[in-house]
Amino acid sequence: MNASIPRPIGKIGQSERMIEKDSNKGTKLTMGLEIERKFLLSGDAWRILAHDSERLRQGYLNNETHCSVRVRTSLDRAWINIKGVTIGAQRQEFEYEIPLADAHRMLDTLSVDSVIEKVRHYVSVGRHVWEIDEFEGDNAGLVVAEIELGHADEEFDKPNWIGEEVTHDVRYYNTCLARHPFKDWV
Repeated sequence: MNASIPRPIGKIGQSERMIEKDSNKGTKLTMGLEIERKFLLSGDAWRILAHDSERLRQGYLNNETHCSVRVRTSLDRAWINIKGVTIGAQRQEFEYEIPLADAHRMLDTLSVDSVIEKVRHYVSVGRHVWEIDEFEGDNAGLVVAEIELGHADEEFDKPNWIGEEVTHDVRYYNTCLARHPFKDWV
């Protein structure tokens, strides 16, 4: 694929996200703007609807002042991600695939806080895919649902297993969970 012609990836609800193929550098996933809302769950009814799951391991390589720099692995793939620091549903985001061995080394030697481990479950509802993160380790017991939208005021189906919205509560941001894990909340 020509590097100058980005193509949207297949995930529903991520209209801003694009993939470019560069023969010299491999696959690059970029996104200029992330629009995401977070919710707690009010039940387990989502479990029977999950059509896919993956184990994720992620850590942060900086103390965020203007942006967070995250490395994430899933099975045999890895990405580095840079997100702008803002509170709310919208922020700048850029993500690039990197070699898996490099990602493991970065997580093991460069993470500034604890590494987050979680299982992400995917549940399709209407035109969107809910990502439900079931945290492990120091964040065990926390389960958060996220939905990515194409624009800030986009309507979406809210299933009955979705509870309180926590989009504006920084405690639920992964960067904060790495520094102040759920097990330490009183």
